[in-house]
Amino acid sequence: MSSCGTFFCYIQTTLIIRSLTVFTEITTAFEQYPAFFYTSVALISLAIGSFLNVVIYRFPKMLEQGWYEECREFLSEELDKSKVIETKEKMTLSKPDSTCPKCGHKIRFYENIPVLSWLFLKGKCSSCQSGISIRYPLIEATTAILSVIIATKFGVTIQTLFLLILTWGLISLTMIDFDHMLLPDQITLPLMWLGLLVNTTASFVPLQDAVIGAAVGYMSLFSIFWLFKLITGKEGMGFGDFKLVAVFGAWMGWQLLPLLILMASFVGALVGISLMVFKNHQREQAIPFGPYLAIAGWITLIWGQSIWGWYLSTLGL
Repeated sequence: MSSCGTFFCYIQTTLIIRSLTVFTEITTAFEQYPAFFYTSVALISLAIGSFLNVVIYRFPKMLEQGWYEECREFLSEELDKSKVIETKEKMTLSKPDSTCPKCGHKIRFYENIPVLSWLFLKGKCSSCQSGISIRYPLIEATTAILSVIIATKFGVTIQTLFLLILTWGLISLTMIDFDHMLLPDQITLPLMWLGLLVNTTASFVPLQDAVIGAAVGYMSLFSIFWLFKLITGKEGMGFGDFKLVAVFGAWMGWQLLPLLILMASFVGALVGISLMVFKNHQREQAIPFGPYLAIAGWITLIWGQSIWGWYLSTLGL
């Protein structure tokens, strides 16, 4: 090996060893000082929540732009190019810079501090004084609260890290489905594969239970979908819902899936009836099922064993 190669190999090894040392020191500090651990999780999750607001708003628009470009490419020979409306500037999660939708004011870094900036600005744009939706700080705060709950229950473990990633993904899916009735494959499928990979070491359940859980989770709603369609001629839910149940099956196995579907169906029915009674929601109008699956699935994953045990005991089983 050349001296140059030896030098770079030495540098790489040194960096790896140093990184592992720093990681060990941080982990030790977290274990010795739980308050430091919870505070760190809360602050990091607030920043993640701010990023999730960007994902929730921009990702569906990015998908729409992609679909539009694919349609143009597919129909390029049939379309009169002189009459085709050009697409706007391509949107990504980082570009263009965040601006006020009313006046175009560029959001400065100190106006984008999670929760605090919204409170400091009193929920208004600093330039035109138009209102800023309260959902932005609520999503940031919710992300932090759910993350701290996970950290409290699972402690300084690799399970905590995995569950934080899952939780952040579920928050994005919940809000995107609420806004657009869409559960993007780009989020659901990676979460499902991550669940299977995590359980190769039985972090939550044995790998066999995880694989069966993913398959049964998908096929359970898939079967209900086609049965409902054969009887009524209508589609009762989207394919994204099947994949979301498969996500939870991959993380927690097949045993708790009945509890998940029961809880999600109960909450969904309760909300649907409430909308019809109090909001004059038409029976034929669709409502997104993803948010109820995500909420019920998260609760089941964290406290499912206790809830399932209590439920069976009430039935005398």
